[in-house]
Amino acid sequence: MWTAALLCCTILAALPTPGRSQTCSSYSFSSNAKFTSCVDLPVLNSYLHWNYDQTTNTASIAFRRSGASASEWISWAINPSKPQMAGSQALVAYQNPSTGSMYAYTSPIASTDTTLPEGNLSFGVPSLNASFQNGEMTIFATLQLTAGSANGINQVWQVGPMSGGSPSIHPLGGANGRSTGTLSFVSGTTTVSGNSKQRNKNVHGVLNAISWGTLMPLGAIVARYLKVFKSADPAWFYLHVTCQTTAYVVGVAGWITGMKLGADAAEVHGNIGATLFALGTLQVFALLLRPKKDHKYRTYWNIYHYAIGYTVIVLSVVNVFKGLDLLNPGGNWKTAYVGILIFLGGMAGALEAITWYIVLKRRKSEKEGGRYPGEVNGNHHYHGGQNGIV
Repeated sequence: MWTAALLCCTILAALPTPGRSQTCSSYSFSSNAKFTSCVDLPVLNSYLHWNYDQTTNTASIAFRRSGASASEWISWAINPSKPQMAGSQALVAYQNPSTGSMYAYTSPIASTDTTLPEGNLSFGVPSLNASFQNGEMTIFATLQLTAGSANGINQVWQVGPMSGGSPSIHPLGGANGRSTGTLSFVSGTTTVSGNSKQRNKNVHGVLNAISWGTLMPLGAIVARYLKVFKSADPAWFYLHVTCQTTAYVVGVAGWITGMKLGADAAEVHGNIGATLFALGTLQVFALLLRPKKDHKYRTYWNIYHYAIGYTVIVLSVVNVFKGLDLLNPGGNWKTAYVGILIFLGGMAGALEAITWYIVLKRRKSEKEGGRYPGEVNGNHHYHGGQNGIV
């Protein structure tokens, strides 16, 4: 049990973080534009360059995204109240699919449900244009700021898809959900708002991948196959209970971190998580209410226990993948979890063949000896759930 947990933690912890191939300080613009300050933005392969004139409160900026494509738009924005897209004053640019030329405009964004409408900003933008060369899309602009506002602004940058020749809504999770922070045009200092939130998302993802997504299926494998080996009785039961209880406790911790993320969680992912918590709690009560093997209600309890157990496993795997899609940490994370599932599936397949061989051999031996399993005084009372595969 602990081997699988450690394997999952090790793989997730060892996944590489994509590196950046360049820094803003070494970049030269083809137009020979010069900027005295710049910052490598932490996500979306983006960079911000600027010059700031304190006497006129004007900032000349160049927002640049490398690895851009003609099928996407880019945006850099200032939010007067908080570091988020809703309520921000944005500069937007994309390549016109009809003419192939770049189009740049200003967009006051009321909410994340809008698709970047054109309009005037709360501050002046005397000049605005954009370029797209060698896979780099850049917005050039001059901003007329108010006195004192340049020392601490909330900045937001985004990348999203084009649809029908117009900007469409960008993804809300992954790197797009972490592209906010603060910036001082005066001192050049920056902070990133999404770090603590992203850590919480990472903790939530790892806890649930280990618990619901790994330990829960492993506990089912223990119960299904080890009970066939007589020497493993009753050790298999305690291993099963320990594995599932650990999965439940860790899973509850993961569910609580998900609750704290609140609105950042997608509705379907959150609903499945709440369902898993409820079903997992029912399984804990099932353990406390477990009747003895010869009790008349044991058959009904078995149906209840197995049905909920396998439902939890299926929903767990589905929700881990949905969570990975929301977290968008890179292909290696999903590949790692697929590898864990392949390992568990291969182990289950091998044990399925071995245990069926043992059960069939045992039945044949007992039949040739004149008794079937569970036969009492010539009457057959074989219970497959006790001596065979269930």
